[in-house]
Amino acid sequence: MKSSFYSVACVVMLAGTAACAHTARGVVQDTKNNAGAVRGAAETVDVKTALIADKTIDAGAIDVDTYQDKKLVVLRGSVPTQEQKNKAGMIAQDNAKSYRIDNQLAVVPKS
Repeated sequence: MKSSFYSVACVVMLAGTAACAHTARGVVQDTKNNAGAVRGAAETVDVKTALIADKTIDAGAIDVDTYQDKKLVVLRGSVPTQEQKNKAGMIAQDNAKSYRIDNQLAVVPKS
């Protein structure tokens, strides 16, 4: 009876240890994913703030999306001139130095 108990106890402990190892790896991966999301959000805020601060750009219709896993910042929306589109791309690059910039802004002149 004692050897059966010890056998069952060993199996339970081994299963528990394996489960803890998987849980620990999951926590580490979740932490890495969350840290990446925070870094991406910080890049988004930095770029959007710089665009708003530049008074030569009408930034009201510009959306900034950051994809940390791809190291990519995407500008979407519209500006009234090609010059503003170009400048928005330069500002994004200056504020997200380690990211590629995909400037998808449309030039829509004001009527």
